[in-house]
Amino acid sequence: MVLGSIREKLAKVRNRLGVANLISKSKVWDENFWEELEDLLIQGDVGVEYAENLLKEVKSRVKARKTQKQNDIKDVVREVLKERLERIEGMGEDVIVEDEAKKLIILIGVNGTGKTTTAAKLAKIAREKGRRPILVAADTFRAAAIEQLKSWGERLNVKVIAREPGSDPASVVFDAIKSAEAGGEDFLIVDTAGRIHTKKNLMDELGKIIRIAYNRTPSWNKEVWLVVDAVTGQNGLIQAKTFGEALPLTGVTLTKYDNTAKGGILLAIAEQLNLPIKYVGLGESAEDLVPFSVDEFVSGLLE
Repeated sequence: MVLGSIREKLAKVRNRLGVANLISKSKVWDENFWEELEDLLIQGDVGVEYAENLLKEVKSRVKARKTQKQNDIKDVVREVLKERLERIEGMGEDVIVEDEAKKLIILIGVNGTGKTTTAAKLAKIAREKGRRPILVAADTFRAAAIEQLKSWGERLNVKVIAREPGSDPASVVFDAIKSAEAGGEDFLIVDTAGRIHTKKNLMDELGKIIRIAYNRTPSWNKEVWLVVDAVTGQNGLIQAKTFGEALPLTGVTLTKYDNTAKGGILLAIAEQLNLPIKYVGLGESAEDLVPFSVDEFVSGLLE
């Protein structure tokens, strides 16, 4: 799936967020317009602080340029959105590159966000880019999660490292690293159990998995990605903040960003956690996980 499809997939999100529609139908840029635009952004899950700061900058630039044209207003919104996203380090960078150092990606998040499916989709992308991935079934609490990952592994012809349900998840990760070192695989994707972000003991166990994995792979490129269900809106932001306070997050992947997501949560998470969005799930098929592109995302919301 090409990046350009993000624009098509975001059509429903764009309509729900309503920013493009409001600009297109408005003829006067008075205070009522700006208040309505702010309300739309807040309702679209960007949050009050983000909406206020965004519009403050947009209004300032519109005034400075003395513009009264719809396309000019839209261009200013596009410009400010892009600038705010691009100032986050790592935003829009390709994270699966052929022939780079061995890589470890640990996926974390609450139950039901789609971590297992995301892991499988990442493995598919890695294979297509010439990497040799291993899927690691570190969600040992649920037998169904282990079987689901094994099924994906068979379908994609990707090695899966797993143990019996109830096993120590950190030991599964340790086994996978040893297997990669012995077998020449260079891209480990770790699926972890869903955690209630307010439960300290569960977060501590995730921390243990990460510490062991990092200590065992000193020369590898390492990432910890939070997988967030875009439909959860501001609750997703709360989850992200809590995980970010407890664990060394390096990025965020948003799932279910197609049917009922309002759009703004991506902006809010990136801004408030200062974390790059790595991938966005735009559907159910293996091809519907796409690398995040600032240009494609902003265009998809505003065109």
